[in-house]
Amino acid sequence: MRSSVLEVSTSPDGSVVIQPHGSVGPDVAVELRQLLVHTVRRVRPLRLIVDLADVPELDPINLGSVAAACGLGDDLQVAVFVDNPNGRLAEQLAAAGVPAQRVRGH
Repeated sequence: MRSSVLEVSTSPDGSVVIQPHGSVGPDVAVELRQLLVHTVRRVRPLRLIVDLADVPELDPINLGSVAAACGLGDDLQVAVFVDNPNGRLAEQLAAAGVPAQRVRGH
């Protein structure tokens, strides 16, 4: 994993925060998908937060991965939230099936 693209941290309340930086395209699709799945299935925090504050755009593959992580989290009792998407990303996430209550700070 290249730290310049995907940053992972744990907040004091135990939430895992994944922060991509820059435009997230197909070149990091495998890394992001593996990180999301690993965190939800193996780490199993109470909350997984995908912070998109520093992401101007996500390609369709990564949009789908984030949407799928929300569904996987529901199945495994991990609340997945998408924080700080810009307006366009918020619309795309909704179109990809991310529930509105999972998108915060847009």
